[in-house]
Amino acid sequence: MALKTFVKIGGITNLRDARYCSGMYVNLLGFSVETTSDRYVSSTQFSEITGWLSGLEYVGEFEASGTDEILQTLKAYPGISWVEHRDLVTLLELKDSGLSLIYKTDLEEVRGREYEVGTTLSEAGILLHLTSEHETLTAEDLEVINLLSEKCEIILGAGLSSENVLELLSEHTLKGIALTGGTEIKPGLKDFDELADILEKLEIEE
Repeated sequence: MALKTFVKIGGITNLRDARYCSGMYVNLLGFSVETTSDRYVSSTQFSEITGWLSGLEYVGEFEASGTDEILQTLKAYPGISWVEHRDLVTLLELKDSGLSLIYKTDLEEVRGREYEVGTTLSEAGILLHLTSEHETLTAEDLEVINLLSEKCEIILGAGLSSENVLELLSEHTLKGIALTGGTEIKPGLKDFDELADILEKLEIEE
């Protein structure tokens, strides 16, 4: 079994979700490793969850930590080879660390700066995770995505549903998609069942 595109599932907090995602052959599992996060996963919990898994890569998800704090935190999380952060300057400081990097930001934050942001990410080898506060993507949103995709690789984490995911992937140049595990899935994802519906749409039939 395999999926038709690259998939990151973030905010993993329990073994049930992690094992389901592993069984669906997603590429990346993300864990919030800052103690201030409401989805915080301790190093002990991380080890307990990932000890049951294989064939996946793991992402340390950060919101506010600086470079030194990130590197110190990751010492307690063996197996994490990716870092996702909302601060591009911090990620650029990490570009020679040997870690794979993801810049998570809202569509509105990069609107009008597509060329600048896309070029910076491309030159640094950083993946772009695009989010939105809105449940649906407008024509203007799709234009931002198209402009960015000319310069860098995008995993889309906005406006996704089981009804439109294949269309979005076929009509736009996307590396893949990003979803969130657990019960607080957004934008537009009410529960884990809807996440499962999207992944099932992406299954390659054997």
